[in-house]
Amino acid sequence: MAHLSTDNTALLARVRRLQGQLKAIERALTVGEECSTTLHLVAGVRGAVSGLMDEILQEHLRAHVAHPDLTDAERAEGAKALIDAMRRYSK
Repeated sequence: MAHLSTDNTALLARVRRLQGQLKAIERALTVGEECSTTLHLVAGVRGAVSGLMDEILQEHLRAHVAHPDLTDAERAEGAKALIDAMRRYSK
C-alpha cells in the first residue's frame, strides 16, 4: 500500500526538523534547562509530529480510500489501515 512514492522532499524536511527539535530537547535535559523551556520544546515536537501525521493521513485517505479506481475491498483495507493508525496515534 505504498502511496508516498512521489516526491517526499517536504515530508523528509519535516522529519529532519523533528530530529533537530528532539536534539534540542536532549540538550535542554543535558544542561539542566528550565522545565518551562523544556516543556515548550516538547510541545513543539508534539505539534510537528501532529502536522506530519496529518499530511500522511491525508495522502493515505486520498490514495487508499477515496481514489475512484479502487475496488470495494481495497477501500475497506485502506479504511481499516487508517482507523488502526488513528487509534494508535490517539493513545
